[in-house]
Amino acid sequence: MDNSLIIALDFANGNEVERFLSPFEDRKLFVKVGMELFYQEGPAIVHQLKEKGHQIFLDLKLHDIPNTVKSAMKGLARLECDLVNVHAAGGKEMMEAAVEGLVAGTAAGRKRPNCIAVTQLTSTSQVQMNKEQLIPTTLKESVLHYASLAKDAGLDGVVCSAWESESIHDKTGSSFLTVCPGIRLESDHVGDQKRVATPEYAKAAGVSAIVVGRSITRSPDPVKSYEQWMNVWRGEHQ
Repeated sequence: MDNSLIIALDFANGNEVERFLSPFEDRKLFVKVGMELFYQEGPAIVHQLKEKGHQIFLDLKLHDIPNTVKSAMKGLARLECDLVNVHAAGGKEMMEAAVEGLVAGTAAGRKRPNCIAVTQLTSTSQVQMNKEQLIPTTLKESVLHYASLAKDAGLDGVVCSAWESESIHDKTGSSFLTVCPGIRLESDHVGDQKRVATPEYAKAAGVSAIVVGRSITRSPDPVKSYEQWMNVWRGEHQ
């Protein structure tokens, strides 16, 4: 999934998803199904997207005791998504249990979904982490610590901001995935994100995949916006 552009389907229901995807016709996309959509539509939305040939990042950020996460991942594995995730703050044992659940729930002869861990949300600032999470270190150090923990637990990568991607690869290796939201064009609004970066910066930092939402999904012409993003991400823009 290197150099993937994942479209965040942050819609309230399946009808909105259908309207958004309709202009793309038979194009195969990599899309993210998050909590808002999954909690409204359930596994049915995953099945519908898979029938259309799309790759799916199921972004539910599991964070619970190890046995619960293991059982949940065993069930989610049967949906045959390409990518799932947990919160690294749940700890190494929980992350190991997540992988065990995915292996147990994946049909024989099939590849289990890639599993990545959320380090620090891109909406989190240094001050917020220090004062509210009571983590007395730098935000970058916290992200690198969580990334190392995820690597040791057998996960395939992490969710992080583009600003930490290069350091994570230096620490964990280039094959360890860095999936980065908070990517914005120079003309985009930052919204509720704190640690944002341009796609050009993300590419230079060796980011494995970027997650793009409103810049495409709220565009008057989503297909045109998607193509512009892909050109920038591939380095084909002028």
